[in-house]
Amino acid sequence: MKAAVVFEKGSIPQYADFPDPEVKENEILISVKAASIKNLDRARAGGNHYSTENQEHRPTVIGTDGAGYLENGDKVYFFSKKGTVAEKAVADKKMIIPIPEELDFSLAAALPNAVMGSAMALKFKTGLQPGNTILINGATGITGRIAVQMARLYGAGKIIVTGRNEESLQSLLELGADEVVSLKLEGNDFKQKIKEIHKVTPIDAIIDYIWGHSVEMLLSALKGDGTFSHKTKLVTIGGMSGDTIQLSSQILRGTDIQISGSGLGSWTKEESHFLFSKIIPEMFQAAAEGKIKMETQDVDIKNIETVWNAEIQSGKRLVIRI
Repeated sequence: MKAAVVFEKGSIPQYADFPDPEVKENEILISVKAASIKNLDRARAGGNHYSTENQEHRPTVIGTDGAGYLENGDKVYFFSKKGTVAEKAVADKKMIIPIPEELDFSLAAALPNAVMGSAMALKFKTGLQPGNTILINGATGITGRIAVQMARLYGAGKIIVTGRNEESLQSLLELGADEVVSLKLEGNDFKQKIKEIHKVTPIDAIIDYIWGHSVEMLLSALKGDGTFSHKTKLVTIGGMSGDTIQLSSQILRGTDIQISGSGLGSWTKEESHFLFSKIIPEMFQAAAEGKIKMETQDVDIKNIETVWNAEIQSGKRLVIRI
């Protein structure tokens, strides 16, 4: 079969011949039509993700999810760590989800990862309740944009978003955000703005996609003064602005704040099952009905080498068509 293959650790994937996947017990074969490329896939391909750093590298098909047909003609989305950017792929039967007929393969391939990066945090890590105030830090990225829409679908009372791209930030108001705060503000101005918002509508949860200095400013803005403080949950999903922060113990001692993360390895088996059996199917249907919007940039698999390091238009997910 033809596939996008990384032959040497850290190298650009190549369009090449590769052996057909072996179908083992409890697995099923999929004829792939589209597969999304995400930060997770780039990190795994380069051997830089925590899920691959202890593995010996060998020629590997890239990709972790996709959409295509089963042998009986059923249209499905699937998740697999065995490689998905190929003409054929295998996946655990429990990691397959039917796709509505009216939903395009590209959107079906691109949407689930963004749903994983938002729904799991909103539903399980923050325990979002109708009427809650949610702040999404770094919301102008693809997953942040989906988080805004899902927070609205889940009944958030107020959604505050932060980001650096002013045009993208303003466009989030059309997707359900109530208030925008630019990360281009001077540090003290940014913190003062967050303090003012928190005083009027206490922030119940922060979904963070970028970590780094912006989170330091958010925590500083929420820091208590020794009196009773509002409980806030901060859930980190990404580290685009840096993987570490400086955290004063005074913030933790003087503020009712809970910090956790959401990502591969942080979910229970029950939560993962719920993601595939309930959450993603609901979001597929919402997308088919136009209630969830997402843009993709589609590229033929033959051009994988050209597009791998190319800049993708802001707000779009790269999808490889096979």
